[in-house]
Amino acid sequence: MSTTKKITRREVREKAMQVLYAYEISREPIEMLLETIAGEELNDEAELYRFAQALVYSVLNHRAEADMLIREKSQNWNFDRIATLDIMLLRMGIVEFIYFPEIPVKVTINECVDIAKRFSTEQSGRFINGMLDSIQSALREQNRIKKEGRGLVDK
Repeated sequence: MSTTKKITRREVREKAMQVLYAYEISREPIEMLLETIAGEELNDEAELYRFAQALVYSVLNHRAEADMLIREKSQNWNFDRIATLDIMLLRMGIVEFIYFPEIPVKVTINECVDIAKRFSTEQSGRFINGMLDSIQSALREQNRIKKEGRGLVDK
């Protein structure tokens, strides 16, 4: 009897972050990186693979917008000195805020913080938490966060 481990959305986000990081460093074709890094593990999980693809492509398509928001909120930090993994996670968080209406803001922040604690620097968790909280507040003020579905509309 074989036991198959259920892949979590966090693990999918980790794969998406790894794909984006590899792309940032190598500029290899994104399709190849997705297949190599995420495809093998997610082969039997079509819905999760689609989520990974959607997240990766959304980050790439909205990179300039995300970077502008990061620069606005990182006034005490030189953008070029922010850890590359932290930039990837901030971009992912911003994209989830704006373009993934089914994912609650709190879930996005928690996932990005936990992934930062696991993969990035000692200070990254606090940094990601503060930045994403500040960015989501600004986006809410601009009415740019539109969440749908039961339990997703924050008061």
